[in-house]
Formats: sequence, C-alpha cells, structure tokens
Amino acid sequence: MAVATREYRAEARFQRVSPQKARLVLDLIKGLGVQEALDTTAFTKKRIAPVVHKLLTSAVDNAKYVAGEEGIDLDVDNLYVKQAQANDGPRMKRIRPAPMGRAYRYQRRLSHIVLSVAERGAAEGLVTKVEEPVAAEVETKAAKSKTAAGKAKKAPPKAKAKGTAKGSGTAGKAAAGKKGSKKS
Repeated sequence: MAVATREYRAEARFQRVSPQKARLVLDLIKGLGVQEALDTTAFTKKRIAPVVHKLLTSAVDNAKYVAGEEGIDLDVDNLYVKQAQANDGPRMKRIRPAPMGRAYRYQRRLSHIVLSVAERGAAEGLVTKVEEPVAAEVETKAAKSKTAAGKAKKAPPKAKAKGTAKGSGTAGKAAAGKKGSKKS
C-alpha cells in the first residue's frame, strides 16, 4: 500500500517577467532540498530570483501551517522542491514608434509561477543512520579482503612485447620512415 505524500504549494501570479526567463531560475532549484534551494536563489543574479526566494519561503510556511492545522508530523528539513514551473500569463500589447509614422507592436509577457514542496520519503535516497556492524560481519569482511589480496598477488605480471606497438619510441618512427622513402 503506497502512502501518498502531501504537496504544499505557493503561487506568484502576474509577475512582470517572461516565463522563459523565470524558468532559468526555476530549473536551478527543481528537485533540491528546501535549504539548498533557498541558498541557490539567494545567490542567483537574475531579477526574478528574489521573487522565487520569497515564493519558496511562502511554500515552506504553508507546509508548516497546514501540517500544524491537520496534526501531520512534518519534518521541514526533509522538504524538497517537487514542482517549479512558470506558466504564461496575459500579455500586454504595446506599440513602439517606427520610422515614417508607422508603429511596431510588441508584447510584454507576464508569468504565473507555481512552486510546490513535498516531504522526501526514506526510499528516495534520504541519508539514513548507519549502525555499527556486528563483530562477526567485520571478521567475514576482513577474511574476504585477505583472500582477494592473496589472489591478486599470485597473478603473474604481464610481459610487454618490445617494438610491437606502432609508433612506439624513435625506433618505430625510423622504421616507418625507411619503408616510405624510395629513391627513383
């Protein structure tokens, strides 16, 4: 029976940045832990990065609030950015004056940014506590490593054949030069 993980989301709508530019920052933080994602957005030199940072802290605060209201045991250190996307918002149509009384149209793009965080499960590669191995396991590992080392020592060294490799040393180059030169 699979346990469904809860997602906690936050949205920033009608942001004055194109979705393409917002995705540059969002792709940096997808799949990262929340603390690492906050550090990344704090030091990213894009204009939208502070907005994404604020949005990420809002998503974490939403997770804390909802978990407290519903009585869910939530480990904030175990949260990661599950979804980060920038969707198209409405476009503002603008006109730029052009030569000879004409006008060029252009569009100012807006974006809706959606972030969702979820708690990472233990099976997804979370660091787990390592217990000290039992003394019997340590002895068997030591015995296996000794036998492997003994086999490696018994293997005879491979002898190199001298002068068989093409172009090895000056002798090979001289021999190749003699074959190619022909007097007429």
